[in-house]
Amino acid sequence: MPGKEQKKSFVLRLDSATYDALERWAADEFRSVNGQMEWIIAKALRDAGRDKKKDKTKKDGTT
Repeated sequence: MPGKEQKKSFVLRLDSATYDALERWAADEFRSVNGQMEWIIAKALRDAGRDKKKDKTKKDGTT
């Protein structure tokens, strides 16, 4: 599909307690564990001012 970003896969190892907590959090917000991880990472990138989408709009001169 044109314009659709490709996603990269990678292995992430978590201890079972962390995974269980993440799974509960995802369920509370009606997301999959993978979707929850994507949301957490995107939020962390935005909060740190490292969001690539935000950087692209600044280069274009738009907000």
